[in-house]
Amino acid sequence: MATKYIDINCDMGESYGRWTLGADDEIMPHITSANVACGFHGGDPHVMRKTVENAVKHGVAIGAHPGLPDLMGFGRRRMDVSPQELKDIHLYQTGALTAFAAAAGAKLQHVKPHGIQYHMFEENLALARATAEQVMELDRSLILMTMAMTKYDAEARKVAGIRVAAEGFADRVYADDAQLVSRKLGKDALVSDPARAAEQAVRMVMEGKVRTITGKVIDVKVETVCIHGDSPGAEKIVVAVREGLVKAGCQVKPLREWLPKA
Repeated sequence: MATKYIDINCDMGESYGRWTLGADDEIMPHITSANVACGFHGGDPHVMRKTVENAVKHGVAIGAHPGLPDLMGFGRRRMDVSPQELKDIHLYQTGALTAFAAAAGAKLQHVKPHGIQYHMFEENLALARATAEQVMELDRSLILMTMAMTKYDAEARKVAGIRVAAEGFADRVYADDAQLVSRKLGKDALVSDPARAAEQAVRMVMEGKVRTITGKVIDVKVETVCIHGDSPGAEKIVVAVREGLVKAGCQVKPLREWLPKA
């Protein structure tokens, strides 16, 4: 039987100034890829530096987590941007994180758009394509994280030479259309029980299935599993998810170590 590899990613470095968000120090040792906020939705230069250094310390791959320029809304509000504007917004942030990574003796592994952008890309495939094109323009070795089983994922893969890693979510509830249930539903949108999150992750990875909010079971193919750093109890969820995946027979490693080249 072939070895099953999986990456565990988490949104990190989203604190800003004197405002702290997430349990980054507790989470970092248990993940394999860190999506580092780059200042537009969260994070600042000092937090970026500290987060990169922490990732390097624990052997965690570093990725840019570019958000829309909306600190007050934490990048979760729609903005009317053109494909070229989106490219520039992403390039600005990814370039900044590239510099911090280089200063720490590291290199970026991936790019993962933040917040409302996944929903925007489903509604506007030109935006979806733009984010993939921007990754290729910056560094063809970079991996783009997309949401599994979406139009965004399919559109990104049309860009020649792109490396894509489809993402599943351990700590969020799925809708029947394979999108995430809106956070506007509060706790009904979240999987806050570590055991349940681990069960969802293992089923996605090992069986290619996930149960939706209505009880329907849908197909999902993932290369990386996400735990949100700002989810309640994220530090407990990530431990349970990793332990569950290892127990199921998975090799938990950064994407750079096993995802095929384009």
